[in-house]
Amino acid sequence: MISAVLKPTVTRLITPVSRFALRIGITPNAVTWVGAIGVVVSALYFYPRGDFFLGTAIIAIFALSDLFDGTMARISKIGASRWGGFLDSTIDRITDSAILVGVAIYLITAQDSLAPIVLITIVSGLLVSYIRAKAESFGIACTSGFAERTERLVIALIAIALEGLGLPYSLTVGMWLLAILGIITVFQRMLVVKRAMK
Repeated sequence: MISAVLKPTVTRLITPVSRFALRIGITPNAVTWVGAIGVVVSALYFYPRGDFFLGTAIIAIFALSDLFDGTMARISKIGASRWGGFLDSTIDRITDSAILVGVAIYLITAQDSLAPIVLITIVSGLLVSYIRAKAESFGIACTSGFAERTERLVIALIAIALEGLGLPYSLTVGMWLLAILGIITVFQRMLVVKRAMK
């Protein structure tokens, strides 16, 4: 939902930078890898230490690569390959999981009861993406649901950053919201597939 509203505007803003990057020889896949490594390393370094705000700020910078690589791929046509799409989708799953795994490590170490909820958000997030991929292998479009990837990522990063700033219960509220919306979205997509197969 968020991406559908903001994507056209954001794409217009970053297109000139994307064209420049292509002119100097940077490839979409290279941008994907740099962003992914930055997110994973930052999440697994800062979050287990409890450095939530600083970690989120750095992750947000690296996460911008997800905007640029797609735009660069569309402009260049060369990067818009099946391999590029597969790589980008796979990397998204890795980075999203790394963010929540970093938080889960911190909570487990602190013996915080919120840890199981974070694990549920990881599983439900992976299921949302898996159901879409499996449905598309059957020729069924399945992009509906309350919590698509962009929504889940925004909620997670805002909740983690606010926790880092000392706002009480922000991480608890954010993780519970992610878990609930993730589960709902899983069932929504399962229903879409079931109806399409009848």
